[in-house]
Amino acid sequence: MMAEAQLFVSQDEFTCSVCLDSLTDPVTIPCGHNFCLKCLTDYWDQSQLFSCPQCRHTFTTSPALQRNNLLIEVIEKLKKTAISSPPAFPCQSYASPGDMECDICTGKKFRAVKSCLTCPASYCQTHLKPHYEGDALKHHKLVDPDRNLKEKLCEKHQKSLEMFCKTDETCICMMCGVTEHKSHEMVELKTERQEKEKQLGATLSEIKRRLEEREKTLKETRRAMEEMKVSGIGRQ
Repeated sequence: MMAEAQLFVSQDEFTCSVCLDSLTDPVTIPCGHNFCLKCLTDYWDQSQLFSCPQCRHTFTTSPALQRNNLLIEVIEKLKKTAISSPPAFPCQSYASPGDMECDICTGKKFRAVKSCLTCPASYCQTHLKPHYEGDALKHHKLVDPDRNLKEKLCEKHQKSLEMFCKTDETCICMMCGVTEHKSHEMVELKTERQEKEKQLGATLSEIKRRLEEREKTLKETRRAMEEMKVSGIGRQ
């Protein structure tokens, strides 16, 4: 007698990454990710871009949205057998005044814990999860929550500024490095920053040395003047 085949699936596969609840009227977009129909349409209305809330892939036009009937059937069966329940997410707090908000949350937003220079977007603890688990996002550059993400992006290519062109004395992205700056002298932005900090440290040390020398000269001059005054009084 053949053993009955069992299918083991992750609850995340049946959870909308926007509302963090079980999928309702699930739709699948061309990049392969699934969302609640309402969550996806609301997200696109807010962002005014046709991009995937999970992997950030952008579509030039609005993809045709069709209900994923197979996924609907699977979710209904899971609910009936009581094995489908919302995933346990780590404790996190809602954004307070002054906090960075998660760009993916809808409604009341959670506090962002990281910003991604590659996406670019800021994520709460839950929506950051794909960046640690998904192979396509593992190599993205994560930083502490940053309100000035746009200033760290190349205006032309919308890529993170990771290189420094010594020829033009400007920060550039990797795309710039293989196009208009291809024949220029370039270094990693981190390397250039360290070099600049080293130069600045040397300059500050030199300024401090000169100030100390001037202070010493000034003290000697004042002492000489005091001695001249004393000598003058003694001769009278």
